[in-house]
Amino acid sequence: MEPKLLTLCMLKEGNKILLGMKKRGFGEGWFNGFGGKLQEGESLEDAAYREMHEESGIKVLNTSKKGILYFDFVDDKEKLEVHVFQIEEYEGKPIESEEMRPEWFEIDKIPFDKMWPDDIHWLPMFLEGYLFKGYFEFNDNHKMLSHKVKKVDSLN
Repeated sequence: MEPKLLTLCMLKEGNKILLGMKKRGFGEGWFNGFGGKLQEGESLEDAAYREMHEESGIKVLNTSKKGILYFDFVDDKEKLEVHVFQIEEYEGKPIESEEMRPEWFEIDKIPFDKMWPDDIHWLPMFLEGYLFKGYFEFNDNHKMLSHKVKKVDSLN
């Protein structure tokens, strides 16, 4: 089974990071970056830009890919491949959408207890500027069963 391709945009500015409280759907009630599924014929970058704008009102001008995260949900046999982008340049101010409520957090006050359990394993690498790859196995109750994250020299 081929994994479903997804994007995740992270906006770090100085000592702060923009996260969104997911208001509906997958991950509802948790803070996360901004992103989602590709539409027909859309590139990863196009999807990242579109999702960021739809969910936060931010218009992305430039990004760099920082990581790839693989998720295996063993109970329902779903596999996800998430491409993590750092927003380098953007326009606009974050606004609440039907799906997300954006909020800035100081880096040392990131609410890991209100986020997916995998975030605490890869987000510090992102914040330190490393390229990374990670593998996470979850059950249906969103309990992480196993994980492996490593710094890499290339995402190819």
